[in-house]
Amino acid sequence: MAKEKLLLLKNIREANYKGDLDSYRKTGGFTALEKVLSAMKPEEVVEAVKDSGLRGRGGAGFPTGVKWGFMPKGTGKPAYLVCNADEAEPGTFKDHLLINEDPFLFLEGMIMGCYAIACHHGYIYIRGESIKSAEHLQRAIDSLYKEGLLGKNIFNSGYDLEMTLHRGAGAYICGEETALLESLEGKRGQPRVKPPFPAVSGYNACPTTVNNVETLANLPFIINEGAEAFKALGTPNNSGTHLVSISGHINQPGVYEVEMGVTIRELIDDYAEGVRDGKKLKALIPGGASSNVLTADEIDIPYDFDSLMKAGTMMGSAALMVFDEDTDIVELAYRTIRFFNHESCGQCTPCREGTNWLKHMIRDFMDDNGNGPMLERVDRVAEGMIGTTLCPFGDAAGAPIRIFVAKYAADFRNHFAQ
Repeated sequence: MAKEKLLLLKNIREANYKGDLDSYRKTGGFTALEKVLSAMKPEEVVEAVKDSGLRGRGGAGFPTGVKWGFMPKGTGKPAYLVCNADEAEPGTFKDHLLINEDPFLFLEGMIMGCYAIACHHGYIYIRGESIKSAEHLQRAIDSLYKEGLLGKNIFNSGYDLEMTLHRGAGAYICGEETALLESLEGKRGQPRVKPPFPAVSGYNACPTTVNNVETLANLPFIINEGAEAFKALGTPNNSGTHLVSISGHINQPGVYEVEMGVTIRELIDDYAEGVRDGKKLKALIPGGASSNVLTADEIDIPYDFDSLMKAGTMMGSAALMVFDEDTDIVELAYRTIRFFNHESCGQCTPCREGTNWLKHMIRDFMDDNGNGPMLERVDRVAEGMIGTTLCPFGDAAGAPIRIFVAKYAADFRNHFAQ
């Protein structure tokens, strides 16, 4: 197995690491926070994150420091940092690994993020089904209050911060930041019309930044080791390491921490030890169900934001799902669109109706009742969902189906009615 580059999983990979506050402090935990509160102004923290090149690890890959810089000043309203710990993308389980095994790394990063944008009340939005993770994280938050690392006058710096853990009701759409904010406000979880964007009018119509768990967990390293040390890892415009969730027909599924720029083939063969049972690779979904599938001939590319974009797909949530030669792509397409149909919020007609019709048509192929005109209709309906909805959900559901049809038309033809 290839050697990982450990920044975020360094503690977790230690056999005797307990993940409690004392254990975290023994590894140097909260030295970065103390440095920030005692010697750095909020704008200096923002600049350090900008200089590091850290890009959001939740899906879009937008530069974190630039996102923080969008927060307006002098509005007279409170500012909020909301952490998206929903992690509902199929195949993704990296953020919950951090929450369950080393929660204080992420919490230290979140406190620094709150300080950077002048936030005095941070919110963590976690998936409702993740009961044990939520309970574990709440205990960690409670211990920070007990030790004076949350609440009033943290490290005698004069900085006050409250933190609230909010459990959602299990909607995939609440991974989209404006739907998350609607849910956090107690409303139905549906995306908002933009603009205004959350930085201007987010939680309770106040300036708000939304970051995910892995993004914030990078902050202690950036502050302790410096922006240049982080930027030295990875590839140009794709700094640092990232966590990859590898699952499917693979010998060693799991979460791996690698530098940006490792190739997909290396991830499969060197880290996850190849396709199981000696089978050949047929298809690979590189960034969760909403990313476009790659064929076995398309995996010799760097696994970073820009390279995947050039290849016509995306890193998304870095959930890499592997499928061997025996996989029926029609069944994979059906499971994918059934998921999206179930999770559509129903607000936009192309998404609400399109996912439903795609589900029924692909089901016909599953029952060996497909034909050529129906296959064209599948492509046409999926195309009609792209770019026609308030949030990227329509694209996330429609684009992968179009690529399945384009790259694996033979699998669909195998289900034509005789």
